[in-house]
Amino acid sequence: MSGSGRDGIWLLDDDASMLKALGRLLNSAGFTVEKFSNPSDFLSELERQECRVAVLDVWMPDMNGLEVQTCLRRDSPKTRIIFITGRDDPSVRQAALDAGAFGFLAKPFEDEVLVQLIHEAAAV
Repeated sequence: MSGSGRDGIWLLDDDASMLKALGRLLNSAGFTVEKFSNPSDFLSELERQECRVAVLDVWMPDMNGLEVQTCLRRDSPKTRIIFITGRDDPSVRQAALDAGAFGFLAKPFEDEVLVQLIHEAAAV
């Protein structure tokens, strides 16, 4: 992101404890992150700044992660998307990957796996 000093790593999860834990994990791995608890705030911020890597929960009220992915593909096609979910549905996984997701992780996952995936996505 030009001049902001931010990594452009965004987290979207309606679970406040998961959002906090992911934020701490990624901060300790050296990333600067933006955290969002609802899709509308996430998408509004997209109008103001760039998102390089989005880590999205699949199942959220109002708008699910796949719907957010559709908006990102339209409004920020260079953004790399990594999904995380507590309910791993193979058809949802396949739909996300077919629509261009960079990765898809089922909770619980190893911290190092997510950190490595974000490093890979940010490098593309």
